[in-house]
Order: sequence, then structure tokens, then C-alpha cells
Amino acid sequence: MSSRDQARWDAQAGFVLHSYPFRETSLVVEAFTRDHGRIALVARGARRPRSSLRGVLLSFQPLLLSWAGRSELRTLTRAEWHGPYTALRGETLMCGFYLNELLLKLLPRDDPHEELYGIYQATLAALAADPERESVLRRFELQLLRELGYAVVLDRDAETGTAILPGRLYVYVIERGPVAAGSAGPGKGVELAGQTLLDMHSSRFESAVTQQQSKALMRTLINHYLGKHVLHTRQMLRELQDL
Repeated sequence: MSSRDQARWDAQAGFVLHSYPFRETSLVVEAFTRDHGRIALVARGARRPRSSLRGVLLSFQPLLLSWAGRSELRTLTRAEWHGPYTALRGETLMCGFYLNELLLKLLPRDDPHEELYGIYQATLAALAADPERESVLRRFELQLLRELGYAVVLDRDAETGTAILPGRLYVYVIERGPVAAGSAGPGKGVELAGQTLLDMHSSRFESAVTQQQSKALMRTLINHYLGKHVLHTRQMLRELQDL
């Protein structure tokens, strides 16, 4: 930060989550930064053919961003590459946009999450390298909810406090946690095996049953915390898989 102007920040590590046109030649850039969290920046003139920003403000490209201003919508003053671009293609590209949409709709603005920033960066690299993208997505979803302060209990019965038993059936009740099947009441949550809960707790997703049940659980939890927001990338992924 400049010593003479506390409303100016220089060379801050960040990623572009989303951008959209603003007025005739500019863009509004939603960025996820390491030290400031999610912020909105106006990139003035970025849509002009000769703008130095046109080939820089790319999703999944580590950047150094500089901006000025005190309002919720600051002015981008400079952007430059800060590391290799993560090449995502096909369904992994849509998975990357899914991560971005989760951050856009769940992260409040100006709320720093340095650890989550590192998790996001590592998840992009894992998507590019790991064919088991479902496992990569489940790990990120769990870490995201925990970073945002939403407790996701996986290793103990929320009612009795006893350890989860791999051979027992449980129901995961939102805002409460897993309870033995039969004690939650009909239609109260997501039914899943104790082994699935233990696998998720250990970040292991090799089992087909765990993959299926963990996906159902995370979808339910994320929908709950999203409230009225809809994840468009999730629908697009479903349509791609149906082709």
C-alpha cells in the first residue's frame, strides 16, 4: 500500500473470477485476492482493441493487481501475469468455472481468506493434472465450507457424540450433522453410510459409493448455504455429461 495514499494498493496477488461489460469500453472484474478476499474492480478501457489489459484479465491466470479507491467498486490501475496459466479444457474447464461461481456466490466481499486462496490455487493445478475431478471438487467444497465457518461434522454422531461406525447407516441433518438413521425423523436429511462419512473425513474418495453419496451430501449443503442463488455451471456440467 502506498504510504501517501491509503486507498491505493499495488501488486496484490489475485485471480479473475468473472468479468462483464461496463459502459462502452470497460469491464467490471470480480477478483479473488490473497490478502483482500473478493473485490470488484473497474478496468477502464479494457475492451478497447489496443488495451494492455485485453490479454491479461483471464480466469485461472495468477495475476498481480493494482487498484485505487475506497468504494465497493475500485478502479483497476494495473494487471500483470504472476506465474503460469493453468490450462483447463473440456469438462475440467467447466469445473474451474464452477469453483469460481462458488467463490462468487458464497464469499462476501472484502473478507480475506489467505488459506482458501492457496486451496483454490492448488485445486486448479489438481484439476489440470488429476482425471478424478469429482474427488478434487468434493475436497474443495468441503474446504470452502469450513473456511467460511460452516461446520461440516463427519467423524462423530451429532446427537450422541460417539464415533461414526463404518457399518452403520446415518442421516446428515443440515446445521446439525450426522445422526443414526431412524433418530432424525422422516425427510430430515441426506442418508449415507458411516464409511462414506469416514472416507470424507479422511479426504478419500476412491469408493464409488463414497463418490455418489458425498456428491449428494455436498450438493444439499451448498444449496442450503447458497439460499436463493442458483449455480449455472452445475447445470451446464449436467448437460455436458448427458451429451
